[in-house]
Amino acid sequence: MADLADGASTEVHGSGAKPYVLKNIGGVYSCSCPAWRNQSAPPERRTCKHLKGLRGEEVELTRVGGAAGATTAAKPARTRASAASAGTSSSAVEVEDASAPPVLLAHVWDNEQDLAGWWMSEKLDGVRAYWDGQRFLSRLGNVYHAPEWFTAGLPNTPLDGELWLDRKAFQRAVSIVRRQDKSDDWRSIRYLVFDAPGHAGGFEARVQHYHQFIDRQKPAYAVAHPHEPCRGVDHLRSELKRVEALGGEGLMLRRPGSLYEVGRSYTLLKVKSFFDAEARVVGHQTGTGRHKGRLGALLVELQDGTPFAVGTGLSDAERDDPPPVGSIITFRYQELSDGGVPRFPSYVGVRHDVKWKPGNSAAPVQSRPAAKKTAKRRA
Repeated sequence: MADLADGASTEVHGSGAKPYVLKNIGGVYSCSCPAWRNQSAPPERRTCKHLKGLRGEEVELTRVGGAAGATTAAKPARTRASAASAGTSSSAVEVEDASAPPVLLAHVWDNEQDLAGWWMSEKLDGVRAYWDGQRFLSRLGNVYHAPEWFTAGLPNTPLDGELWLDRKAFQRAVSIVRRQDKSDDWRSIRYLVFDAPGHAGGFEARVQHYHQFIDRQKPAYAVAHPHEPCRGVDHLRSELKRVEALGGEGLMLRRPGSLYEVGRSYTLLKVKSFFDAEARVVGHQTGTGRHKGRLGALLVELQDGTPFAVGTGLSDAERDDPPPVGSIITFRYQELSDGGVPRFPSYVGVRHDVKWKPGNSAAPVQSRPAAKKTAKRRA
């Protein structure tokens, strides 16, 4: 049967007036036909009759993990009701289907809790990967197709960690691990292990368990991610400053003796810097759901003209009576994307003490570390 090289595309005639376009991007095959586009499965788990016709049905079903006669590899959703019936607290469950691995998720540090004695490690800007003893899984249960030489030496019991390339290399890491051709690009990836979910002990016992395994087996591409005790807020902030100066994303803190839980837990906290900056309101986006009939988000722009939306941090009163177009607001954000757009912006308040000086400069937002949260300012 025919196939497509990485980056190649071809056209096939179907029932529509225009031919359908089939592509292979990094081992992820796609088709422009409605049957492929409208599937609920992730892109790498979709197929259609046109791809099967090009590559062969058996090859396609093997690629997406389907059974003979299947059209897609869509998986049954696991609802909160089914989680509750299984005896799991729905407030702690954040999985979207039954095949998602039982991972522990973090809350954000509130800047108040004393974390002295907690275990501190760098927050990795890689791809979260749960090793189930045979393969790597994403948080949603999608398989990362690592080469056999990459997984050689890993245990047949679960590990939790990050497929990591380098600081500030998240997009490159994603492009490698989402490929399905088990390419040699994986040689630049390391699996940084930070927990052992299959071990029943507290955090310290689990860390010792995976450290001993890695020291003994010496898997070529697995590394034990280091932790150190936090001596208090001053130590935490100095370490955060050091990590961020190196291009790191932030810190993770684990409560001593804590067990491995499924879902979000306050035994695991993430710490990142936030920044404040100003933007001008250029429009109002109508709300939906709970906010139907009032403001959903402020449409704003930076001084260099970069547009984005601010939809969090607004009170109900502010959504009913939002800052008018032309207002200058302060917003809080975590970092800038590669395109200079603030990530996770949150509304703080209207500014009356700054002058707006629009320009064509593409320079990054001039930011300052955010202080502790204060009351929102209104006119």
